[in-house]
Amino acid sequence: MARARKAITKKAAPAKLAGYDELFSDVAGFIEEARRSAARSVNAVMTATYWLVGRRIVEQEQGGKARADYGEVLLKQLSADLAARFGRGFSRQNLQQMRLFYLKYPPEKICQTASGKFDDPAAIRQAVSGESGAVAASVMELAQAFPLPWSHYVRLLSVANEHARAFYETEALRGGWTVRQINRQIGSQFYERTALSQNKAAMLRKGGVAKAEDVVTPEEEIKSPYVLEFLGLKDEYSESDLEAGLIARLETFLLELGDDFTFVGRQRRLRVGDAWYRVDLLFFHRVLRCLVVIDLKLDEFTHADAGQMHLYLNYAREHWTRPGENPPVGLILCAKKHDAVARYALEGLPNKILAAEYRTTLPDERAIAAELEHTRRVLEQRRELPTKSPSKATGKRKRKPRT
Repeated sequence: MARARKAITKKAAPAKLAGYDELFSDVAGFIEEARRSAARSVNAVMTATYWLVGRRIVEQEQGGKARADYGEVLLKQLSADLAARFGRGFSRQNLQQMRLFYLKYPPEKICQTASGKFDDPAAIRQAVSGESGAVAASVMELAQAFPLPWSHYVRLLSVANEHARAFYETEALRGGWTVRQINRQIGSQFYERTALSQNKAAMLRKGGVAKAEDVVTPEEEIKSPYVLEFLGLKDEYSESDLEAGLIARLETFLLELGDDFTFVGRQRRLRVGDAWYRVDLLFFHRVLRCLVVIDLKLDEFTHADAGQMHLYLNYAREHWTRPGENPPVGLILCAKKHDAVARYALEGLPNKILAAEYRTTLPDERAIAAELEHTRRVLEQRRELPTKSPSKATGKRKRKPRT
């Protein structure tokens, strides 16, 4: 007697609740706007704080102006002590920007702006003059005077022309420009093009339209490197699965070669000018007594990759290399499918003898490239493996149809 077969029925999708789409849209909107507001609040307080730091530095410099090198010595000492107490975010370059920020936005300029734009300009003038009692109250009052995020002011400080800087600041406020938009406009000389245009109103309307690449999400605003540094929060970086797998295997591979390589860091962040970069891996070679900066690309090698590594090495030589160590060496890895490449960057070394010693001591480029290619192939095969269905997972054989 044939067994009765169970009817296979698919689970019906749950019915959508009436009005749910509108509910979800509203709640998501609340959260996004709250995140933007939080980012704006932090940015305002951060900008006011950095203005106060700049003012204090200038005041101290004026007190010790008898020494020609007083300012440099002061910033170096202050940077070291602040970094020891608060962590990253207080390099000499950052402190120099705070000092410049105060000089470009002096008290009289802020008071003049406050008189026409804010409900309580007297409180701002009091905060600017340093007459407020508590520091916290002074910061909160002063924060009203800086409606743009700190990242915008950093970019504005790079504009030498005072009229152009005022123009970009006004347009950024009027149009609600993101930092990407203000970067693009300054880079394309929007001020100069508008000044030369016969139809300035049309140019301003066109320039105020944001492009797709200008958009900054609420998550990006909150995770801005400036905000994370100011709050002392850990910087998290999301890698692709392939990139993360390649970096992890490369790290293990180099450490397995012996005790020459010592791991220093992964996704080490650095700042050059107004731009932020990340070094995928940073090692120290004990025999060569130098840092090894490793940069991984998922496509083919280009001259731009060599230029970027040169930038990394210059930064590492100035900021990461300790006294008595040799100049850092770079390793560029391009993990293009079926064509992995590994290249050492030795051009910046002081002489050919040292370059020859580096090349003799470091692992062979072809061996590293082969390991990179093998790892990519394994990772991609794993990703392409089909997921077993529950019926196959039980190991039951299919029943042959009766004839």
